[in-house]
Formats: sequence, C-alpha cells, structure tokens
Amino acid sequence: MSDPRMDDISGRLLDAALNHVAFDGWSETTFRAAVADAGVDPVVARGLFPRGAVDLAMAFHRRGDAEMAAKLAEMDSEGMRYRDLVARAVRTRISLVEDREAVRRGTTLFALPIYAADGAKLIWGTADRIWEALGDTARDFNWYSKRASLSGVYSSTVLYWLGDDSDDKEATWAFLDRRIEDVMRIEKAKAKLRSNPLMKRVLAGPEKVLGKIRAPRSATQNDIPGGWTAPR
Repeated sequence: MSDPRMDDISGRLLDAALNHVAFDGWSETTFRAAVADAGVDPVVARGLFPRGAVDLAMAFHRRGDAEMAAKLAEMDSEGMRYRDLVARAVRTRISLVEDREAVRRGTTLFALPIYAADGAKLIWGTADRIWEALGDTARDFNWYSKRASLSGVYSSTVLYWLGDDSDDKEATWAFLDRRIEDVMRIEKAKAKLRSNPLMKRVLAGPEKVLGKIRAPRSATQNDIPGGWTAPR
C-alpha cells in the first residue's frame, strides 16, 4: 500500500525535475536541482529514488501510464473494433504527454546498454496497461504475444512522434495505423497456417509446448516471465 505523504514528495520531485530535464537530461544534475527546488531532504529523496534521475525518468513514464488508464476508463468503447480500440489507446497515451523533450531525453537514456532493460520493462508495462484497460482476459502464451506485439507498435510510434512536425501529429497517427495493419497481417497469416492441414500437424508440437506457458499470477509479478504448468 502506498504512503500518501511519500507519493506527494515523489510527485513534487518529479514536477521539479521536469523543469530541468530539457537542459540537463535525466541526469544527476537534474536530480540534485529537483531536490533543492522541491525542498526535500536529500536522504529522503535518495530513499525514494535510489538511482536518482533514472528512477525519476521511470516514474515519469509510469505517471503517463496511470493517466492513460484513467482516461481510457472514461471512454465509451461500444461498437468499436478491437484494432481501433488499440489505436485509440496508443494515441491517448502519446497525446497525454505535455513535455515531448522529457520523452526524447528518456529515450536517449534508456537506449544506453546499462538502462536498456529498464526501458524495455517500461514499454512492456505500457502495453500491459493498455491490454488491461481493454479487458484482455488471455492468461496463456497469448498474454505474452499480445504485449510483445503492442510493445513494438508503441515504441516505434513514439520514435516517429518524436520527429513529427505535421499538423496535429497526423503523420504519427497514420504511421500508427500502418503498424497496427502490419500486426493484423501477421495474425491473418498465422490463422491461414493453422488452417492448412499439413502446417497444422507441423505446428502441433510447438503449440502444445506454448500451451503450457501461463501469464504471471498477479500484477506484482509482471517482471517474471510467466510460469510453466507441468504435464499431468
């Protein structure tokens, strides 16, 4: 359970950091400036964000995910195709960003080998929040394949958006639609393979193995690569 007082301090530090990120990136300089500006005890700040600005950058991304989930919960989805729901969710997540430079600096930070795993985890987390918001009930291998596909769509769209100067970001949304269409083509090709009698026999073994994979049992285990159900 979160502590409201610590949440408030974390929020103040993040808000203060955003005033410096455009100039100093997600760096130690930014972290120290945020601590000073927010008037937070350095020991408390370091306890909340042990790695300094790196953890602040992760908090910034997760704040965006939370805002997206809240926004999606307010939207009417009746009658919409699933692909359109996914596109709307990704568009919502990106549109909620008020500081594009903070995202650009974060992209640079998480491109570094030492922080690449953190960046991948954040993107996976965004995909997971989207599928949860859309009511995904998959608990088998599809839990992973859906999030992996959406992670690729989301991350590539963000990179395109960072360089998009078109009116109302129309070029980005067109790019997003093309990426989702690519995924749909792959799904159609997979369905065609499964309907082929010969390929159905070839794929029977791998699908049996994949069928034993399960999603994490709780939200606290999202960083664990699922479980393996022993054959009975």
